[in-house]
Amino acid sequence: MLDLLYLLIGVLLLTAGGEALIRGSLAAANRLGISPLLSGLLIVGCGTSAPELVVSIEAALSAQPDIAVGNVVGSNIGNVLLILGVCALISPLAVKSLVLRRDAVTVVMASILFVVLVGGEALVRFDAAIFLLALAAYFIWAYSTERSGEAPSAELHIAEGEEVSLLPKSTLWIVAAIFLGLVLLVSGSQVLLKGAVGIAQSMGVSEAVVGLTIVAVGTSLPEFSISVIAALRRHADVAIGNVLGSNIFNLLGILGVSALLQPLPVHERILQFDQWVMLGTSLVLLLFLYTGRRLSRVEGGLLLLGYAAYVGFSFI
Repeated sequence: MLDLLYLLIGVLLLTAGGEALIRGSLAAANRLGISPLLSGLLIVGCGTSAPELVVSIEAALSAQPDIAVGNVVGSNIGNVLLILGVCALISPLAVKSLVLRRDAVTVVMASILFVVLVGGEALVRFDAAIFLLALAAYFIWAYSTERSGEAPSAELHIAEGEEVSLLPKSTLWIVAAIFLGLVLLVSGSQVLLKGAVGIAQSMGVSEAVVGLTIVAVGTSLPEFSISVIAALRRHADVAIGNVLGSNIFNLLGILGVSALLQPLPVHERILQFDQWVMLGTSLVLLLFLYTGRRLSRVEGGLLLLGYAAYVGFSFI
C-alpha cells in the first residue's frame, strides 16, 4: 500500500509539474515574442513529454535502465492505443492536415530506428547521438516546411499552444511556474520510481513490466489531458498531432538524452515483444491516417481493446 501511495503521489507531482512547466514556458515564449508556431511545436510538443524525460533520466542515472527504456516504449504504445482510443470514442477524429501524415511517417521511422539500434541489446552513446541528430533534423524540417507554407497545416502547432489556457501573466508568476514545474518534476520522478520499484518487487514482476505499463501511463497524463480537451473541442488534428509529436520526442529525444548520460541495456522482454508492439501500433495508426483519413469510434474501440490485451498479457 505504501508503494502504491508513492506511485500515486509521484504521478500527481509529475502531472502538476508538467502542467506548470508548459504554462510557464508558453507565457515566457509569448513575452519574448516567439512565434505561436514554434511555441506549439517545441514547448507543447516536447513539454507534454517532460514527465517521461525526467523519469527516464532519473532511472538511467539510478541504474534502472529497464524503467528508463520501458517508460518510453510503454508511453508510445499507450499514446496510440489508450489516448487516441479514448479520444476517438469521444469524437471521431477526422484528419485534414498533411503534417499529421508526415509526422506519422516520422513516428514509424523512429520506431524502426529504435529496433535497429537496440539490435546490440543496448543503447550506447553512439546510438544516443544518432537519436538526437535525427530529432534535430526533424525539428528543422518541420519548422521550415510549415513556415514556408509547404505544409498547409502550420495552424496545427499554433492550435496546440492555444489548447493550453490560464497562462501566468506577470514575470514573477512566469518564473515561479517554470521553477515550480521543474521542482515538481524532479521530486515526482524520485517518488514515482521508489513506488514503481517497490510494486515490482512485491508483485514479483520485472521493473521493465512496471515501466512499460504503470509508469508509462502515469507519465503520459499531460498528453492525455491535452488530447482529450482537444477531442472535446472537436480539434482532431491537435489531438492526433500531440500524440505523434510526443512519440517522436519520446524515442529520439528522451532515449537520446538518457543513453547519452548512461548507456542503457535493453530488457530481453522489450527486445522480443514490446518493441514490435510499438512498431505495429505505429504502422496501424499510419494505415488509419492514410486510408480512412480519420479514426472512427469503432477504430477507437479496437485501439482500447488492443491496449487492454497488451496490459493483460504484460502481467501474465
